[in-house]
Amino acid sequence: MGTGYTTIMYDAENVEDALGDIAACRYDGVEISLEKIRANGPETVDQWLETYDIDLYLAMSEWIETEDAVQRVIDDMPAVADLGAEFVGILPPQRARYDEATVEEWLARISDAAVDAGVRPVVHHHGATAIERPTEIQRYLDAVDGLELLFDTAHYYPYGDDFPGGDVTDGIKRFADDIAYVHLKDIDPVKDFAANRDALSAADFHLDNVINYFRSFTDLGEGILDFEALHESLADAGYEGHYTIEIENRTDRPLVHAKENYDYWSSVGNT
Repeated sequence: MGTGYTTIMYDAENVEDALGDIAACRYDGVEISLEKIRANGPETVDQWLETYDIDLYLAMSEWIETEDAVQRVIDDMPAVADLGAEFVGILPPQRARYDEATVEEWLARISDAAVDAGVRPVVHHHGATAIERPTEIQRYLDAVDGLELLFDTAHYYPYGDDFPGGDVTDGIKRFADDIAYVHLKDIDPVKDFAANRDALSAADFHLDNVINYFRSFTDLGEGILDFEALHESLADAGYEGHYTIEIENRTDRPLVHAKENYDYWSSVGNT
């Protein structure tokens, strides 16, 4: 079990800077998108991981919006394995773009390729995509052999039993047997957040709905989520995997955010 950080706030040309920052903040691991790995080359990324003595926890797919995208992810699987990643994350297509059969087929093909390469496939439930609600998460976990769950605290919040409260432990209890990897981020809901959620769930991707929904995500401790309860619930469920902090809209002073979030989560884990 370790604590990781994502490179989501760093451009492809700044991945080495990201690894330096993440290592300086004492994280054990990192999450990098497949697109950034491709842009820099797997060999170069491997050298950087060795230089900064940091593990690649997970390689995150591009959004699987087309057949070509699915095939690119499949083709990258040997490189993911060679980089030592335990997991590959799968980002679902935009909501209402494809039928369930197509989404299931794409997930199954990527999952099969991952398992064949010795990598564990995890699906990232995500707002405004085909896999948002708990029932949708369950539907694809049941349908696809080998597929496990990347549980994201902020993306689960809008659909949890406690909404609009900040307790998401019902998700931990419901998916305890499927959670293989955890994303940590907080949420400070904007006014009318529920209306924005409902619009995205209805595939109404008006710019205001998208911006207001996603700008609610924030640093750990700056929102309403109960991370102490989350940590306790995962421990009670026997979770022994990684925790990766994913801060995605705090682009100024990324090193400061990396350190502050590490310190916050460390304080939760030590309570």
